[in-house]
Amino acid sequence: MTTITQESVPTASKSTTSIQISARAKSTQDSPIRKLSATAEARKQKGIRVYHLNIGQPDLPTPPIVFETIRDLKMSTLAYAPSNGLPQALQAWRTYFEGFGLSLEEKEIIVTAGGSEAIVFAMCAICDYGDDIIVFEPFYTNYNGFASIANIKLNPIPLNIRNGFHLPPSEEIEKHITSRTRGILICNPSNPTGTIYAREEIQRLVEIVKRRNLFLLSDEVYREFAYGTPVNSVLDFPEIDDRSVLLDSTSKRFNVCGARIGALASHNKEIVQSAFRFGMARLSVASIEQLALVPLLKSARTYTQPIVEEFWRRRDIVYEGLKTIPGVISYEPEGAFYIVIGLPVKDAEHFSKWLIEEFEYQGQTILLAPGPGFYATRGAGVNEVRLAFMLNGDDLRKSLVVLRAALEVYGKRF
Repeated sequence: MTTITQESVPTASKSTTSIQISARAKSTQDSPIRKLSATAEARKQKGIRVYHLNIGQPDLPTPPIVFETIRDLKMSTLAYAPSNGLPQALQAWRTYFEGFGLSLEEKEIIVTAGGSEAIVFAMCAICDYGDDIIVFEPFYTNYNGFASIANIKLNPIPLNIRNGFHLPPSEEIEKHITSRTRGILICNPSNPTGTIYAREEIQRLVEIVKRRNLFLLSDEVYREFAYGTPVNSVLDFPEIDDRSVLLDSTSKRFNVCGARIGALASHNKEIVQSAFRFGMARLSVASIEQLALVPLLKSARTYTQPIVEEFWRRRDIVYEGLKTIPGVISYEPEGAFYIVIGLPVKDAEHFSKWLIEEFEYQGQTILLAPGPGFYATRGAGVNEVRLAFMLNGDDLRKSLVVLRAALEVYGKRF
């Protein structure tokens, strides 16, 4: 009889190396807009009032017609929508663009899951793995994440707060073009800076993409939010119809961020067909939300004008208030509802974290979006933060009082 000892029982060998996730997954950054939000909620639980200046979530109500449309839908089955969008939604987007003098056929539009998917589709349509797209920094922080998903590189060109983050001369832009550059991506009006590029600035880009055989991608989700400065669309330049791509969203202009309905539009058939194929791979965009937003798109100005007027007032409050805070570098935002400001601190990340974790002024504090997250260049934006004008006028004024008090205390302590 054989005696079986513990030593003679075979055991599964232990791996000497741990399994690894992808470099892409590891390199995708946390959102500078959201990463302090959990701490903010904890402060609220302790009775501290937190003024959210960190995120572009409009505080105004969604137009009631959205919910009325949903309630009135007569549907027996919630079926897949066509991958390029429901016919009613495509027609509504076409009507919306026509209201701004932008002539598009429905076959030149793809409905996307928010503006985010439109940007990812555009990146994937023009780039192969390892190619790069020029961006002007500071830029919308999620461009970093979109580039990681698309497995491409962002090629940053720094802008200057001293001139309100307007574009540099053509020769400066062209110095950054490499053999792997496939396009230029702009946000106009800009998130995070509130800058509106003048027609001459966009014409500068038009000439570059023509000369260097590149695409021009234009994120125009804040089109209506212009405070006395005209907004020019990339589609206003017919000489680059074959290389321009418009990226859009309903989220901010109609206060429907949770609906996640956007659009990609271009006169370039290959771009649109590529986006269509990407759309087939993800099947479809939510049917109910597409239908719910049709009335808004067809009568856009009815719903956007009051919102824009309100944010114009808020812009003025923020601009005038910031001018009174010692050491703050600011400018007058021309559009959107953001501003990037320079602070008299060495480390905006540390300051923002200290604000939400430790500081209070009369039972109040503020939540900011630290500047470095809006840059691709290491070490850039270290003393900058983005403010979003998402509060009513009284609360905006109070939040700026808190900011001023915080800077005084921080300057003495650190």
